[in-house]
Amino acid sequence: MSVNMTAFSTLPLSKPLLENLGQLGFEAMTPIQAEALPLIFEGSDLIAKAKTGSGKTVAFGLGVLHKLNPKQFATQALVLCPTRELADQVAVEIRRLARTMANVKVLTLCGGLPMGAQIGSLEHGAHIIVGTPGRILKHIKAGRLEFADLNTLVLDEADRMLDMGFEADINAIKERLPHQRQTLLFSATYPEQIEQLAARVQRQPKMVEIEGSEIQEQITQRLIEVPPSAKASMVKAVLGRYKPESTVVFCNTKRACQQVADELEDAGVSVVALHGDKDQRDRDQMLVRFANKSASVLVATDVAARGLDIKDLSMVINYDVAFESEVHVHRIGRTGRAGSKGMAITLAAGGEIHRVLEIEELQGHEFQRIEADSLPEPKQLHLQPPMVTLSIGAGRKSKLRPGDILGALTSKKVIEGKSVGKITVMDRLSYVAVDRKVASKALKLLQNDKIKGRKLVVRQHK
Repeated sequence: MSVNMTAFSTLPLSKPLLENLGQLGFEAMTPIQAEALPLIFEGSDLIAKAKTGSGKTVAFGLGVLHKLNPKQFATQALVLCPTRELADQVAVEIRRLARTMANVKVLTLCGGLPMGAQIGSLEHGAHIIVGTPGRILKHIKAGRLEFADLNTLVLDEADRMLDMGFEADINAIKERLPHQRQTLLFSATYPEQIEQLAARVQRQPKMVEIEGSEIQEQITQRLIEVPPSAKASMVKAVLGRYKPESTVVFCNTKRACQQVADELEDAGVSVVALHGDKDQRDRDQMLVRFANKSASVLVATDVAARGLDIKDLSMVINYDVAFESEVHVHRIGRTGRAGSKGMAITLAAGGEIHRVLEIEELQGHEFQRIEADSLPEPKQLHLQPPMVTLSIGAGRKSKLRPGDILGALTSKKVIEGKSVGKITVMDRLSYVAVDRKVASKALKLLQNDKIKGRKLVVRQHK
């Protein structure tokens, strides 16, 4: 049996964990899981070079849960992530993996959220803490976090944490952790800074590297050479020609990001922009809308999009060529996942061609060139997303669950379950995607009826 078809049953996992993996549809390990998990289970420190979409969260999640003792109510694992979005996704995935284990508590601690609610949650403790370095360090300094029983430290997307200036925070956190621990470092790229960080936080780590080409075989890559002034028009031309259901457009700067989003909106595209000037609530709402397929295009900078985990992404457009070749690989890896086909189109001005050549060298093959004049700009774009997102003014803090929302929508048989898409429940707000054809009915239903015995504020997001 080949490495990437190795069964999870070959691992020394508990029966509840194995049964849950089967229920979740995990039939065989991905390459990163097959190579990393045996090393994690033997207790080695690990450096794993693998990008988003490779299955790394399941790899370190199983490693953490394998040695967790739920009866010992103390923090046994700490997972550091670069962004709140990624931390939330990691926490959700660990909870899914742990659902057949009794009373495992996972707590997220991230910046951009009120400190008071986190202080209250910390008073009740947690087995696993997932968070951003800055906020974790604040809680440590205030005496609200201590790690005497910690056995595992995970640094997820370590390269982006360094890019975002978290190196000093990570070093300070490391000083508060037990020396006897396992440290797992995951990174899409492996620059010298990562090597130096690993030397400080790990002991004789084993190295696992999964080549991007294994995942990129499903991705069709194209290159269009175009002057900077014509790039926004070319984005519209690409969208008009291929009509993708969901697209991420990557820009190198916040300014370009907003300009592209504005131009697409003027052309009739349902678009959201994600960059550092957006506050946390706006970011959450935009990511939910895009993940729900109620916005057709997401325009983002690399840092803002880190941790983005969107299923069935049709296309990636590189409005700017990435400054680093490995970042390009990471960008395009967001499409063509789980065996599906994807397309990545890169727009390159004359001054960016040298970076294109570097990317081609890294990938071991050339882009297929498309002549710019073969894609005329459409006068108007009508990329209407298939879903509409409704927001509900209650969440986890009000004990609201996805099942409550689904029940409220379908109990009167006015709306079928197949017309209800992704349901996201946050602390104080919830979001539900519904088929565009029944959006008006769904909004009216939720506004007029009670959800879990209460009248709640429900709004539609355009």
